[in-house]
Amino acid sequence: MTKMFKIALPDGSVREMAEGSTPADVAAAIGPGLAKAALAARVDGELRDINRPFEGDSALALVTARDEKDALELVRHDFAHILAEAVQNLFPGTQITFGPSTDDGFYYDFAPTAERGPFTDEDLPAIEEEMRRIIAADEPLIREEWSRADVRAFFEKTGETFKAEWVMELPEGEAITMYRSGKDENGWMDLCRGPHLASTGKLDPQAFKLTRVSGAYWRGDQANPMLSRIYGTAWLNKKQLAEHLVRLEEAAKRDHRRIGQDMDLFHLQAEAHGSVFWHPKGFILWRQLEAYMRRRLDAAGYEEVKTPQLMDARQWEKSGHWGKYRENMFVVPDEIPSGEDDAPVLSGSADLMALKPMNCPAHVLIFKQGITSYRDLPIRMAEFGCCHRNEPHGALHGIMRVRQFTQDDAHIFCREDQLIEEVKAFCDLLDSVYKDLGFDDYAIKLALRPDKRFGSDAMWDWSEQSLRDAVKAAGRDTGAYQWEELPGEGAFYAPKLEFHLTDAIGRTWQVGTIQTDTVLPERLDASYVGEDGERHRPVMLHRAILGTFERFIGILIEHHAGRFPLWLSPVQVVVATIVSDADRYAEVVAARFKAAGLRVETDLRNEKINYKVREHSLAKAPLLLVVGKREAEEGTVAIRRLGSDEHQKVMTIDEALAMISAEAIPPDLR
Repeated sequence: MTKMFKIALPDGSVREMAEGSTPADVAAAIGPGLAKAALAARVDGELRDINRPFEGDSALALVTARDEKDALELVRHDFAHILAEAVQNLFPGTQITFGPSTDDGFYYDFAPTAERGPFTDEDLPAIEEEMRRIIAADEPLIREEWSRADVRAFFEKTGETFKAEWVMELPEGEAITMYRSGKDENGWMDLCRGPHLASTGKLDPQAFKLTRVSGAYWRGDQANPMLSRIYGTAWLNKKQLAEHLVRLEEAAKRDHRRIGQDMDLFHLQAEAHGSVFWHPKGFILWRQLEAYMRRRLDAAGYEEVKTPQLMDARQWEKSGHWGKYRENMFVVPDEIPSGEDDAPVLSGSADLMALKPMNCPAHVLIFKQGITSYRDLPIRMAEFGCCHRNEPHGALHGIMRVRQFTQDDAHIFCREDQLIEEVKAFCDLLDSVYKDLGFDDYAIKLALRPDKRFGSDAMWDWSEQSLRDAVKAAGRDTGAYQWEELPGEGAFYAPKLEFHLTDAIGRTWQVGTIQTDTVLPERLDASYVGEDGERHRPVMLHRAILGTFERFIGILIEHHAGRFPLWLSPVQVVVATIVSDADRYAEVVAARFKAAGLRVETDLRNEKINYKVREHSLAKAPLLLVVGKREAEEGTVAIRRLGSDEHQKVMTIDEALAMISAEAIPPDLR
């Protein structure tokens, strides 16, 4: 007698399906429309191939294009595999490694033959064409379970040394999934957890584009071979792809590196990989942002501190960072280098120190000075702390991803009964700051416990629920804030709230964060005297609003396309002459504006005014005050506003000064 399984559907109904049935069979039983639309299935919450048989009674949710998050991850994963197959079809002997999906597409790393050499952007059109041929063939993607030994033997036989190396790190005795493209025994195969779509033909051949080629080290280690990484973007349909390409074009126009150069804000160079050389105008922008944040923190009851950048490695061992972050820390021996030409520079036996990758342990050390009473809490300790992380060269990106950075960091030491109110107050402060800086739209995510973590389950239960309660108390656990929980994405010592900004062209940036930590106070023996006279551990809230100044300024540049609000702009006013006869008057006007505290430049060059206008527009000067003989005689200025279609306005100096001075006041001082 055939065994029957009970399959529970989202609408509460239950279907009985014979053993060996699949989610595809359920979809077909419901109707031909759903059978065609279904891409994959969630079986007991796990995303699976639609043709993978049920293993018992199950809860089933069919995944269609309407489930955009799941659907996009699926199609991007499939495109990556099809890319790998296409490359091996076109360039026999190329080894494959791995190709994950990304936020907007996918990539795959390859080891080309020595004779072929690295791939280039010129190879992409041919690879795209081969990918479309594979999609048109509509080959089934078949899941198979193999033993580790068989997988290794397969890859060794086919000359895939990278895959053969990797598979030996998987647990022995655990079934490993391989995916075959097509029913032919000799069909193309790859090692993969899955899931995949039912066949290659489920993809839209017009919904992807290969974008670029770069180098990448095998397993991210510079000691390993260099691979060719091919990137692509992929979507559910042609329309989504077209919209994305428009966004990319707009993003290129807003690239902070190009605008930073046009505005003379900063530069980067090989002599200091991952560190920013801030020019005078760029540092004005930095100082304005820092001053604003300092005022906001002062008003919110924070106390500012300054801690050392270099600390003994033993301190990082105590905190737990040494075991988790050591590979990303700059480590320094605690000794004086030898000055002898024939002797080693370093002995190799000295104690180790490390540049701080974060400020947390140092703030605990300040907290521990003296005796702290429950009455002293909460203590809100802030620092614009300079930190260093040893990021791989290939991961660096302008000022968005750097090695030296400054955090708008703070730690709140509080009692358990104060936590919800402190998190709520932080959410309110963050909301106000983002709005002042031009960001009205942001999402809130709760990152939950990872598999590898410190602390008890009870501690994590309490910490996670406390953050849920705090967001609810702040009225932000709603769809308006795209509230959701992210399993497994918390820090090793604490769950965290993440704040994701949406910029002017719809991109999201994770910037702000607050974490509930009971682990670090325990590891570093931080305590306060409670009302009962006994020692108690404080709760430590790690929080940042901007994240880092470098990255946030990069986001600001791209969000505003360099057209900053007047209060932030490095140069607020440029006084430009039409004729040399007006030079003296221009200097008088500039002096008046400088005396009022405005940041002013003059342009007295013997150039046509249209040339000056174009040049200062490129440099994103927000206001151009044009003066000629007439303006000098009448005591007026002609005001041109960057990005405005309005004709220039003529005002007296006093009128212009009053208008511009009011506009230049920072939002928190108005």
